[in-house]
Amino acid sequence: VQLQASGGGLVQAGGSLRLSCAASARTFTGYAMGWFRQAPGKEREFVAAINWNGGSTYYADSVKGRFTISRDNAENSVYLQMNSLKPDDTAVYYCAARRDPQVPRTTTLFRPDYWGQGTQVTVSS
Repeated sequence: VQLQASGGGLVQAGGSLRLSCAASARTFTGYAMGWFRQAPGKEREFVAAINWNGGSTYYADSVKGRFTISRDNAENSVYLQMNSLKPDDTAVYYCAARRDPQVPRTTTLFRPDYWGQGTQVTVSS
């Protein structure tokens, strides 16, 4: 599976961005999808995940209420709508896929099998 993320950029605090990720999977619905991010000097961290039909979504506490993950199975794509952005959201954002249609309830167990190349999000204060 190849993942191509896009949509990053520079935005002021309080602004919005929408990240997109296109997947090459033949059976996209066989994969749970997620977004992770890595800030300079920090470890990569979980941001959000979605199950195969979009019926279940999970978020890191730091983004809950501000970010929304969604997917369009007809387009083999997953999205991350980011609102009320803060400087702490500055990071490289990675799209990820897991060879399981469901997301573990314990999101620390969401261990992707495939990663995209990352897209830079910079939030200025």
